[in-house]
Amino acid sequence: MADRTSLSHGADIAPARSWWGWGDPGQALPDAECAELAALVPGAAGTAQPVPSIASLELPPVRVSAPRTLAHLVSRDPADRAGHTYGKAFRDVVRALHGDLAAAPDLVAFPREERDVVDLLDWAAASDVAVIPYGAGSSVVGGIEYRAGTHSGVLSMDLSGMGRVLEVDRVSRSARIQAGALGPCLEAQLRPHGLTLRHFPQSFAFSTLGGWLATRAGGHYATLHTHIDDLTAALRVVTPAGVSESLRLPGSGAGPSPDRLFLGSEGTLGIITEAWMRLQDRPVHTASASVVFDRFPAAVDAVRAVAQSGLYPANCRLLDPGEAALSGVAGGGRSVLVLGVESAHHPVDGRLAELVALARDHGGSPVGGSTAAGDSAARDSAAEAWRSAFLRMPYIRDGLARMSVISETFETACTWDRFPELYEAVHRDVGAAVRAATGAKALINCRFTHVYPDGPAPYFTVIAPGRRGSEVAMWDAIKAAAMHTLGEHRATVTHHHAVGRDHRPGYDRQRPEPFALALRAAKQALDPAGILNPGVLFDAAG
Repeated sequence: MADRTSLSHGADIAPARSWWGWGDPGQALPDAECAELAALVPGAAGTAQPVPSIASLELPPVRVSAPRTLAHLVSRDPADRAGHTYGKAFRDVVRALHGDLAAAPDLVAFPREERDVVDLLDWAAASDVAVIPYGAGSSVVGGIEYRAGTHSGVLSMDLSGMGRVLEVDRVSRSARIQAGALGPCLEAQLRPHGLTLRHFPQSFAFSTLGGWLATRAGGHYATLHTHIDDLTAALRVVTPAGVSESLRLPGSGAGPSPDRLFLGSEGTLGIITEAWMRLQDRPVHTASASVVFDRFPAAVDAVRAVAQSGLYPANCRLLDPGEAALSGVAGGGRSVLVLGVESAHHPVDGRLAELVALARDHGGSPVGGSTAAGDSAARDSAAEAWRSAFLRMPYIRDGLARMSVISETFETACTWDRFPELYEAVHRDVGAAVRAATGAKALINCRFTHVYPDGPAPYFTVIAPGRRGSEVAMWDAIKAAAMHTLGEHRATVTHHHAVGRDHRPGYDRQRPEPFALALRAAKQALDPAGILNPGVLFDAAG
């Protein structure tokens, strides 16, 4: 078929990534800026925790060796081991800063093709070596940290060497893509075809397609196609029991979906190596607007009206007064709603006007006027200020961590009728837990990342001064309180950050027990040696 193209070129070189913190090491905050930030948090430490050098780290001894036939795929270099020890949660960053890398993998593997993955899994299963699938290490829930403690060794399997777009079907607007493709590399390979996956999580530059699929990541769209699930047509997964490849179809009612078994399985049932993904024409028409509200409950009602209108904005981010102030978008106790619409085919000004009118009907005041533009033009000022703060926030979190300031984020989803009570409970109960753990009052902010006709996905940020050396224990206490509060109010333990190991207690309470039995049975059938990411989602025996 003329409109189907096979691609043989490799992916772009992956960007440099910090071994201890978020993203680009060149973007990390200098000591002086860390101190300036901490000055805004009463009780914070006065000096920045130094970042240890790789050479100064005391890594545990390597316990296993790969066979000669696999040696070219495997590294025991300290930098590789250190960089693959933890994800990017607050507790991960703090432990790295303190030089605590007791959980470092023995080996890091860099497969280049699916056959390598098969061979590595065969060796690991026969040698009782745990295998932790690794995309780009941006997990914030303990998803890539080995904690089981019983295997003879640990292998981190880094899929970043498998990052090509293998085939493009322009007629069906889909592509077959290797799981190790980083977001920017994936989009760069689709761009010449005029297509886009249009999945842009905050971790876009430092996460992979396989990671998005394995964690059911949330992306660009605030409504309609909110998760990577919605863009997935078929999966190819290597398991210790064999290779699973589903049939690419627009839809099917043939029994339970095989893709749904592996989407969100977090590397516990198999390693995703390829996926057929549904694509879109690149947007040409875009428009955005920001609306300010004096009362947060009125803003919530406005967002509910938008979510139930059938207008499906691409962006619908509501910032409560604290979040709006922290982001520099608005002050004076006001909330801000950022709206955006886009289309590859039709002008969108009319749809944006309808959305703004809905917000105005609920007491909102548009800021300045909307911005309608091409794909690369500027957004309205409030939207741009929010976007800049959004992308910078992980680096700020790392800077605060160096000053022993506790910074925790957790996201959830609940029905509209439950949100007001949940919002109050988080401020009350998590705030009390922060005071008990740190002796200080917490700053607790909230934004909506995604919205649905039946409920929002609130994302909470908690900031408080910690005590140097006790940051992890304090964070653990706050995380436990947050998970308890979510469960008490029938909100999900996670909307898009995955379960990992940090959310296991809440997930165990949320998950129906018959489903847990089915998951354990699937684990036993697909991974009988129990080597794949042990401790995530469930324990094989109970």
